Amino acid sequence: MTSPSGPSDAGTEARTGGPRRGRARAGGRAGSGGRFRAGARGRRAPVPVPLLVPALIGLAFLVLPLIALLVRTPWSSLPEQLASAEVWQALRLSLVCATAATAVSLVIGVPLAWLLARVDFPGRGLVRALVTLPLVLPPVVGGVALLMALGRNGVVGRWLDSWFGITLPFTTTGVVLAEAFVAMPFLVISVEGTLRAADPRYEEAATTLGASRFTAFRRVTLPLIAPGIAAGAVLAWARALGEFGATITFAGNFPGRTQTMPLAVYLALQSDPAAAIALSLVLLAVSVAVLAGLRDRWMTAT
Repeated sequence: MTSPSGPSDAGTEARTGGPRRGRARAGGRAGSGGRFRAGARGRRAPVPVPLLVPALIGLAFLVLPLIALLVRTPWSSLPEQLASAEVWQALRLSLVCATAATAVSLVIGVPLAWLLARVDFPGRGLVRALVTLPLVLPPVVGGVALLMALGRNGVVGRWLDSWFGITLPFTTTGVVLAEAFVAMPFLVISVEGTLRAADPRYEEAATTLGASRFTAFRRVTLPLIAPGIAAGAVLAWARALGEFGATITFAGNFPGRTQTMPLAVYLALQSDPAAAIALSLVLLAVSVAVLAGLRDRWMTAT
């Protein structure tokens, strides 16, 4: 009796080597196609020479000065240079002031970033431009602007001096303010970008469940944007640690009170280049340690 598949099916199976072989061939073709696609994905595309050459030049431009600093470091006298009390005093002051400036930036910068990202008000573009202006403003000009605003004869400083007896220029507090002025825009930009990427419907859902706007911000928004806040804080801290122009203009260069590591490097370069190189190496090591330790954890999370 003829099978239900019919003689034509049997003849087809005989010509193709049976259904099993046909399926094997089909699977082999699919498998080869899959292998080809995987190989295409794994194969590295050639880098165009017009892009590779300037990329290597840019890498050399950024890395070569750092290599030169390591090459010219007086390694034999480095322990003696770093053992001086002035170095550790300047380093401690730099770390304390940079951390305080970052804290100030967090307290007032995160709400500012939320305002720019979540509230639509007239002139928001102008406000954003003013907030990011310290990024492109020469630091010395920022120091002069701080003097005009917070100096003893400044717009606000005169009232602080006459009413409360508070004098900010040429003090450690002045160092913190100068560093916060130039570093906070890094935090604001990072947090604002993270807020724009976050879904606002979570906040809306929290408010519909009875939470206030501040509670929704504290319990919902802050955990969502924590990686962006951490990334901005790291950038702000690193920028505050290396601040020079606004600090020397607004706070001066008094050892133990306002002389941070960048100011100590500048002062040592005029009289003792070996000490300047040693101080620069300390700053380089601290910056690299902080960025290398936190970049993979926080900055890639945004």
